[in-house]
Amino acid sequence: MSSPGSTSSFSLHAVAADPRSLAPFITAEASGASLSLASIDKLPTVSLSPLINGSSSSHFVFSSDSNDFYLQEPLSICRYISETTHNSFLYPEIGSAEHATVEGWLEWSETVVRGVVENVLAGKADHKELVDRLKKLYNALEEGKSFVVGQTLTIADIAIWSQLYPVLGDIKKHSSKTVVADWLNSLALLEPFKAGLSKALGGLSPHKMVSIAKSFAESGAKAVSENGTRSHEQIASVSSPGCPVVEPQDENAPRVPIPGKRNILITSALPYVNNVPHLGNIIGSVLSADVYARYCRLRGYNVIYMCGTDEYGTATETKAMEENVTPRQICDKYHDIHKEIYEWFDISFDKFGRTSTPQQTEICQAIFKQLLEKEQLIEDKIEQLFCSTCDRFLADRFVEGSCPTPGCGYEDARGDQCDKCGKLLNPTELINPRCKVCGKTPHIRETEHLFLDLPKLKAELDDYVTKTSIVGGWSLNSIQTTNAWIRDGLKPRCITRDLKWGVPVPLEKYKNKVFYVWFDAPIGYISITANYTSDWEKWWQAPDSVELVQFMGKDNVPFHTVIFPCTLLGTGKPWTLMRTISVSEYLNYEAGKFSKSRGIGVFGNDAKTTNIPIEVWRYYLLTNRPEVSDTLFTWTDLQAKQNNELLKNLGNFVHRSLSFVAKPTGEGYASLIPTASGAEGHELTAELGRKVGDYVIQYVEAMEKVKLKAGLRIAMSVSSLGNLYLQDSKFWKLYKEDPPACAIVLKTAIGLVRLLTILLEPFIPSFSRKVLSQLNLPLSSLVLLRENGDIERTARPWELVSSGHAIGKPEPIFSEMKDEEVEYFRQKFSGTQAERAAAVSSAEMLASVSVPVSSSVTAANDAPGKRFEPTSELQTTVTKGSGTCKSINSDGKRKGGAPQEGKFDSTNDAAVTVARLDIRVGLITQVKKHPDADSLYVEEIDIGEAAPRTVVSGLVKFIPLEKLQNKKVCVLCNLKPATMRGIKSQAMVLAASNNDHTIVELVTPPQDAAVGERVKFPGFEGEPDDLLNPKKKVWETVQPDLHTTEALVAVYKSAPFTTSAGVCTVSSIREGSIR
Repeated sequence: MSSPGSTSSFSLHAVAADPRSLAPFITAEASGASLSLASIDKLPTVSLSPLINGSSSSHFVFSSDSNDFYLQEPLSICRYISETTHNSFLYPEIGSAEHATVEGWLEWSETVVRGVVENVLAGKADHKELVDRLKKLYNALEEGKSFVVGQTLTIADIAIWSQLYPVLGDIKKHSSKTVVADWLNSLALLEPFKAGLSKALGGLSPHKMVSIAKSFAESGAKAVSENGTRSHEQIASVSSPGCPVVEPQDENAPRVPIPGKRNILITSALPYVNNVPHLGNIIGSVLSADVYARYCRLRGYNVIYMCGTDEYGTATETKAMEENVTPRQICDKYHDIHKEIYEWFDISFDKFGRTSTPQQTEICQAIFKQLLEKEQLIEDKIEQLFCSTCDRFLADRFVEGSCPTPGCGYEDARGDQCDKCGKLLNPTELINPRCKVCGKTPHIRETEHLFLDLPKLKAELDDYVTKTSIVGGWSLNSIQTTNAWIRDGLKPRCITRDLKWGVPVPLEKYKNKVFYVWFDAPIGYISITANYTSDWEKWWQAPDSVELVQFMGKDNVPFHTVIFPCTLLGTGKPWTLMRTISVSEYLNYEAGKFSKSRGIGVFGNDAKTTNIPIEVWRYYLLTNRPEVSDTLFTWTDLQAKQNNELLKNLGNFVHRSLSFVAKPTGEGYASLIPTASGAEGHELTAELGRKVGDYVIQYVEAMEKVKLKAGLRIAMSVSSLGNLYLQDSKFWKLYKEDPPACAIVLKTAIGLVRLLTILLEPFIPSFSRKVLSQLNLPLSSLVLLRENGDIERTARPWELVSSGHAIGKPEPIFSEMKDEEVEYFRQKFSGTQAERAAAVSSAEMLASVSVPVSSSVTAANDAPGKRFEPTSELQTTVTKGSGTCKSINSDGKRKGGAPQEGKFDSTNDAAVTVARLDIRVGLITQVKKHPDADSLYVEEIDIGEAAPRTVVSGLVKFIPLEKLQNKKVCVLCNLKPATMRGIKSQAMVLAASNNDHTIVELVTPPQDAAVGERVKFPGFEGEPDDLLNPKKKVWETVQPDLHTTEALVAVYKSAPFTTSAGVCTVSSIREGSIR
């Protein structure tokens, strides 16, 4: 099972029989690597103080024989050994299905298995709980597997076996099933396990390893891992010998790295200054980085968060031309807009700066000169469009023309991309190009530029990426993107452009050129830090004592993992290079994509006008953070999250707890926290404490690994536990029947409330501030420090708020979002920003002429603090002739939009036929499983309105999800909306079924049928009802006559479902019913 010829050699500096060394030694044996047990005294002479704490028995450091790097976390060591020895069977290639499965088992091993084993060893869990927590392993092995993944040994098997080794005897003795015990025994007989165990023991007995494991569990003497955390609740040791005592810094002074502390430098991708950020931009980097920065502050780490506007480049010049101002004026305008939006979103930058500063010019030019001295730059000629009228070379965005893509031909394509077909372009590819400034036709001319010689830096880059991607735990998407760039072959990268607005190139030959934005923009992180502190080098030239953690969207990855590192490596200086990268995919809007250039979606300044509280916005964006795949923003989903998770879970628990304590004596505790004697002996409370303690450990582990969604989910699980605890305790009965027990329950509940303010502060800080005010506690109580024993204490929540403490006045924090609000927002933010503005303008024009207005949007609706009152910017009421009222748009057409509950057309006494139904051609643009119902799909369907309709359908058992995506369907649009498992369905997809309803097929329009056109029925004419009145039983009357024919045509009686492109059909069901 080893790799022949492998010469990889490593050392593990640890005491003999340290149980953490099992997995690394077994992995080394299985991969053929040479790993030797070394004394902790022989550690490399590098600065390890941020990693090593406690007595020598807790030290655990892995290093290469060249001592050029080190690791401490066992699973990271296993991954590294497998990667460097090229053992893809032990650790499958990233991107493969096997890799994802292995990672899932590793996470389970690190959280579930490790936690329960430590609890058993510490006497805090019994053997029944051990067996119960291993159900996943039992289930997998009962399928007859020899290994948990595939048909071969992986590090998942090694990790689980190593975690369980100290309790092997317990598993054999107390499990009624032998499958896991048999599996553990079979692995123990394999040579890598026998040899690895022998080396890990270092000549001591297995009993000694079990004894050390038990000691770790009981005393918490486990070493701090490479990411700064300890295991389980004993993370909270009171002191750490070996860590120097450091005087606290002046909070008002800029922070600098502190020897012996964990120093973390956080950046988020610099937002470009030529537009307003939308919600996808905000969650993609700025908000995510803020969450991590706030978490680091809770933990007492020495952290700074740097960001700012990216202000140089073509886009700024073109935007300035559009608005007829200077580039500087554009930058000033949009920098202030960005700053105001981020302040409203509660983003806690230490410095939000900008790149158009003297420091940027100085540092950028200095790095350039260092690259020049190291001969890392080359000159080359390229062909570029030149405008004789303007006497200048034209950057890509200064050129427009017809798109060369076959079938497109869009006449206003830019020199870098066509907005119509999306194809990336070069300016010289455009047909009939024209200068954006003067409109004249440019011609091609050669021009010289400077290039960063990336191929020359490949060896250094390979070494950096290989080591850091493992040490820093890079996400899968960032590794794949980076490897693709390197695998496809590095090419020299142009670093200069023919522009005026930018950092000038400090060479006479290139005096009319500036640095290309992707050369100078990442340097903005450094210059913004230089604007924050004159000691910026202490952060940026300290690779041994500072961790650089960077947040960005997936399109920015190669510039941060390839271009920027190569730029710094090429100088030969000791720069602080990125250690950890957190990458987000795209957040899409309703059925389409957020777009700054097209103005589609909800933008930062829009969010403020909704009067939806900031804690709701932050919570929704973070629960929907696109960490591993694209996610979708929908108003109905935001409503569900606000009403079910924030209001009914979190808000209910907090307010229920505080309001009972606030009740007067005889009903409550007169706002004073009661004494809770004997809480440890109260069974329900003690069990709660154990679960909460475990959750907090999982929370810390997730946050340390920058798994923000997981951290938020775990924090909300604490709230769910609190609700269950209150319900199970029946405290309202205990108050009269068992006052001491009631005091325990309420004091514990208030402790959980305080804990939630801590755990949720990184995510929804405004919520934490409000609750702390109601608790009458200071902001300084928002800490989760190792030194103070804060984490250990979370397993005893009854200790988190003192008896006799007087709370403030409880008030509800969250309110319900109504259906009419959701529809209002969907309509308000449909289309583009330009279309919205035009619609408002048109409505105002109509209102000012002769159309009486029944309801309109008033300025008060957008006033701060004003509760939303549902209105429509477009709706007016027109009375003509017969007196029938119809809703119209500003262009006079019949108004579309999802049906409103209660607005039935009571005046329609027409015959009940299919003409009363509003059936349209729809296109399913998005489909997913219902989060709370296995048998339901949730579809987003375009029916020709400004925004798609959300439809819930019970088709899961009959039609695969992939068969629905981008499928044209017939949609009944005027049924009364119905809420199905928390999601409101605004229409119904029509489908046919056979007699026993075992087969279901969609009623399908012709492929060429226009989306949104009404399906008609020859011989049955008339306008459909705005909304079918359930009391009139229109649908119930019509439906029995909807069926399919022998020819597979969908009909009403004998009239076919008819579109402009032909009739609607089904695939195979003859004489079936349609519903």
